[in-house]
Amino acid sequence: MKINSLLNLICLSGVLLLGSCSDDDDNNLGNQIDEPATYVFERNGESTVSFGGQTTRIAMSEEIISAFKKNTLDEATLDAMFAHVEGADDFSDVNLNTSDKSVRSKTAASRDYFFANITEATEIKEEFDGWIKSQVEDVFPNWATPAKAGTAGFIEEGGADPAIRYVNSKGLELNQAFAKSLIGALMTDQALNNYLGTLVLDEADNIENNNNEVVAEGKNYTTMEHKWDEAYGYLYGASEDKANPNATIGDDDSFLNKYIGRVENDKDGDFAGIAADIYNAFKLGRAAIVAKEYDVRDEQAAIIREKISEVIAVRAVYYLQQGKNGLEESVVDQASVFHDLSEGFGFIYSLQFTRNPNTNEPYFNRAEVQGFIDQLMGGTNGLWDVTPETLQSISDDIAAKFDFTVEQAGS
Repeated sequence: MKINSLLNLICLSGVLLLGSCSDDDDNNLGNQIDEPATYVFERNGESTVSFGGQTTRIAMSEEIISAFKKNTLDEATLDAMFAHVEGADDFSDVNLNTSDKSVRSKTAASRDYFFANITEATEIKEEFDGWIKSQVEDVFPNWATPAKAGTAGFIEEGGADPAIRYVNSKGLELNQAFAKSLIGALMTDQALNNYLGTLVLDEADNIENNNNEVVAEGKNYTTMEHKWDEAYGYLYGASEDKANPNATIGDDDSFLNKYIGRVENDKDGDFAGIAADIYNAFKLGRAAIVAKEYDVRDEQAAIIREKISEVIAVRAVYYLQQGKNGLEESVVDQASVFHDLSEGFGFIYSLQFTRNPNTNEPYFNRAEVQGFIDQLMGGTNGLWDVTPETLQSISDDIAAKFDFTVEQAGS
């Protein structure tokens, strides 16, 4: 058997001599990738994994979305939480107050999508600012007012233990819109379009330093290792077991982690395995950095981009379909419908931060996303006017870009 044929068989068998899968040099077997069982990487007996900034921003985000339900707060207080300044007493956790991190500074701030697109980045940040302003100026003053078309206020769900929802004049729950949009604008954008991008991973002398195991000043990790870990942190930074987080996936935060878990645990099992696919790609990609196998690293980044983008799209369709089903009931539970569609709004908004690994562009650009939002909210009274036909049409358009059906995502 020819050597090249033998090497091809080795590649197909999954042996992690991945540097050997090349025709360039039959005698060069490359570096063996030593993939650990869990996300544990060490140098000289000490961990090289660090993503504290991501854990901090997730915790800040949790407090911000909780603040949307505190109708005694003013706009300046919520703005300060969103654009935290080191030392300001913005949060209940003193460690967050002493941090120099902020949520707003990393919203729509990826190198790949927004470094050369300041105009869109500014528009997006201002949209988040606007949701805060509207919550304080429109929703809070009507906290005790029954909502109706054209009037903000509260609306009560049906059932034995009804929840109370607070909506703006168009029926949108701004806390849900803000939270789900942040999944795209912060967690997804930073992970997929910043830290997993070659402009960040390979910046300056990162490759040379990683090849020679030159660590960042005062640290135990190379800069490339750290950047990959920061992407990982936006998914697992709040996990109880950060090295092996899939045991609690979906329960660790209110953002990307939560909805990877929701998609993984879809009741029909249509997306079973997606959580492991994402985690394993992070783990193998990190191991590839240690082994200096950058093609393998980039292959894993492509898997992560595809799978996380799919999570965003699945949940957008899911909530649109839940809203559609609710509207088609003989007795419409308006509060429940608005709640679903407000979550759907946020996931639709998040589509502009997804990343198609085949094009290196979002699956839906900003103009396309705005088109969906206009269909959802564009009537005189927004969600009060939306029809099942519109919700189905948007669902069809989203699913068509992905390898799943509306029926699979909507159940």
